[in-house]
Amino acid sequence: MTEAIAADPIYETDFVKEMTRQMRALDTYGTYQGWSIEKILSPYVLTKERKAQIPLIGDPDDETISRVKAFYNAISVLVEKECKLLAVPLVHLTHEGFGRALITVGKLVVADRTLRDVHRFGFASMSKMKDEADKILSVAIERIGQYPAVAGL
Repeated sequence: MTEAIAADPIYETDFVKEMTRQMRALDTYGTYQGWSIEKILSPYVLTKERKAQIPLIGDPDDETISRVKAFYNAISVLVEKECKLLAVPLVHLTHEGFGRALITVGKLVVADRTLRDVHRFGFASMSKMKDEADKILSVAIERIGQYPAVAGL
């Protein structure tokens, strides 16, 4: 474990652990073997300098699309863990990087996000990424609490 991980409690959260699992699942060739958590999740952290290197207009590559899907998959797993119901993520994107991310539980849509400029998908820091995921998760859990009959279908 590196010093950054040992010093930052964010790396011990369920969300970051699930994101790491999701990213390792995408690694079919074992490239991430031996990598630290911060290195595996570093593509999600777009500092101002890194974001400036990405063109304003562009099409997302397969790797970026996979990272977007992994983000919503991780949130879906946390929804399942919390409410014990199957949560299904759906990410639909055009080739230009515009689209929608949905998470459904039963017949209930618990999360709905419009995606734009997916080729620049990322967060200013790891804590910003976790905050965004926590927001989506709390709304999803609240909706399931409001409409348990629809979520149970």
